[in-house]
Amino acid sequence: VQLVESGGGLVQPGGSLRLSCAGSGFGFIYRLYTMAWYRQAPGKERELVAEITGGGTTDYADSVKDRFTISRDNAKNTVYLQMDSLKPEDTAVYLCTAKLGGDDYWGQGTQVTVSS
Repeated sequence: VQLVESGGGLVQPGGSLRLSCAGSGFGFIYRLYTMAWYRQAPGKERELVAEITGGGTTDYADSVKDRFTISRDNAKNTVYLQMDSLKPEDTAVYLCTAKLGGDDYWGQGTQVTVSS
């Protein structure tokens, strides 16, 4: 099983980015996994940003509600994070996870930097 994030980069405050996380090795049960995005900023604890269940229920950290949108495409084994109205405090490494029962997989992360 592998998760590979992409789409990070440098963006100005107020800008947008779309992160992708492509999964492989899951087979047909990918659709059952709860997929989530976490972020890790220097000197700060890792934070759950957003998650989406196999049934499509979503949840967001208060700090990103109404700015970020998580979605998934089970046919492509991919989960997305649309990030709008980005702020400097959103700067972090963003990591994708897949959880189901005792399974807990993590990607390597993609850097997002919000700066003028």
